[in-house]
Amino acid sequence: MIRLSRLSDYGIVILTRLAREPGRAMAASTLARATAVSTAMTGKILKLLARADILVSQRGVRGGYALARPPEAITVAEIIEALDGPIALTSCADPGTHDCGIEALCPARDGWRRINRAIRDALAGITLAEMAQAVPGDLVPTFATPPRAAAPEPAAAASIGAR
Repeated sequence: MIRLSRLSDYGIVILTRLAREPGRAMAASTLARATAVSTAMTGKILKLLARADILVSQRGVRGGYALARPPEAITVAEIIEALDGPIALTSCADPGTHDCGIEALCPARDGWRRINRAIRDALAGITLAEMAQAVPGDLVPTFATPPRAAAPEPAAAASIGAR
């Protein structure tokens, strides 16, 4: 199974929240609450994205993290590579790794490289702006704080207790 790491998955969730309000800096704790990603994981992701120049960090009362560029200029491939390293389905498709014992004789190597390139190109063709677009019928069009369970209506509570 090919699966995106939790780090990249959550990173994209956090960045889509920021992309819905470009230019606004948000504190790590605010982003953690708004996305339901743990504070520790949010902090780790924000630091990695700032190191990759996807985010900028601002200190002070109006400080926090903001996008370093418009969301239209940030690709999903760039985000994944900032958080997980190069996109590679197999070790022979990773430009920095050559730890496969059969790489020189492998008849599938060129095929894997073509597949890897197609996947990377597809991810590079999708921007953060596209990921952040609200889809008609979204249950939560903005990443608001998750709703709390509502208390039962007084009449319903009375009828439940009267049994």
